[in-house]
Amino acid sequence: MRGSLLVVTAHPGDFVWRAAGAIALATQSGNRAVIACLSFGERGESARLWRRGHTLEEVKAVRREEGEKAAAVLGAEVVFYDAGDYPLTETPELIQSLIDLYRTVRPSAVLTHAPNDPYNIDHPVAGEIARKTRILAQAPGVPGDGDVIGAPPVFCFEPHQPEVCDFRPDVLLDITPVWEQKQAAMRVLGAQGHLVEYYTDLGRRRGVQAKRNSGPNLGLPVDTYAEAYQRVYPQVTTELA
Repeated sequence: MRGSLLVVTAHPGDFVWRAAGAIALATQSGNRAVIACLSFGERGESARLWRRGHTLEEVKAVRREEGEKAAAVLGAEVVFYDAGDYPLTETPELIQSLIDLYRTVRPSAVLTHAPNDPYNIDHPVAGEIARKTRILAQAPGVPGDGDVIGAPPVFCFEPHQPEVCDFRPDVLLDITPVWEQKQAAMRVLGAQGHLVEYYTDLGRRRGVQAKRNSGPNLGLPVDTYAEAYQRVYPQVTTELA
């Protein structure tokens, strides 16, 4: 990827479990990566903190700190919108904020949630907001900061249970060079520490699939790690490869 990367997620953990490799690859190449985190995941993804007796504001503070530390590990910037979760609700103010962010960051690629997730009501909403505001940011008649953007490709990252989310990956991204960074970012998320093993195993399995689909010419290492993505729009290219 050349240029900036924009990642729109519902909660702090989402950009780590599902897209930390892509983020680290971008920043390692000298590109800017900006994470738009729409909520702190304070109600729906912080059960461990609630069981310890934390208040709502304390939970938010912990999740903010985790998100900031994880983003720092990946070399990325993170912007929190505190839009609330369970449910995450679209508002005119949130839409305008994302339009402005698109026009400021001017991303070369966008990562966000897939359209379907029967296990989490916030994820599809966040993905819909990301795709909607991308379209609005392209329109000259829509007010906002900065100039209109082009048409950055949008990639949906993998849901927690893809087999029930109609998720069919058509991109396998080799993240082996930054796997240790992703692991470090995952370990920051103490509120959801139980997921580290799951996503470590998933990275390994997607790596096996990447090796199988790459053929001998790409020369992927034996211990390959990968992330899976699904494109929203067709790829535009001058050659088939």
